[in-house]
Amino acid sequence: MARIKKINHVAIAVTDIEQALVFWRDALGLDLHHVEDVPSQKSMVAFMPVGESEVELVKPTAEDTGVAKFIAERGGGIHHLCFEVDNIEEMITALKAKGIRLINEYPLELPGRKMAFIHPKSTGGVLVELYEVIA
Repeated sequence: MARIKKINHVAIAVTDIEQALVFWRDALGLDLHHVEDVPSQKSMVAFMPVGESEVELVKPTAEDTGVAKFIAERGGGIHHLCFEVDNIEEMITALKAKGIRLINEYPLELPGRKMAFIHPKSTGGVLVELYEVIA
């Protein structure tokens, strides 16, 4: 059976990465590892490691994205919690069998990883991402 390995990251929706870094980097002292353009998700992401996990600042680069809609409706803030799993396909199958509503019925494959989102209506209001590192 698939299992959760760790919290991979907590994603924070922001309108301006540099402005957000004033708190996360400058006030808290988190190290900015790098900023990456993620065209498939229409976003820019700043990665800040914290132990075995990361805080990710996610800025939408288009208005038709989930993050942009989130910011428009709620303002910035915690967007989603990401769990790293050892087998995303098995995890999705197990969740479906338990009646859990998924945003992605099949994992999306990006360089070095697979990901899928669980709908907040099945989690008590939290958007949850499943993430598997692949070689």
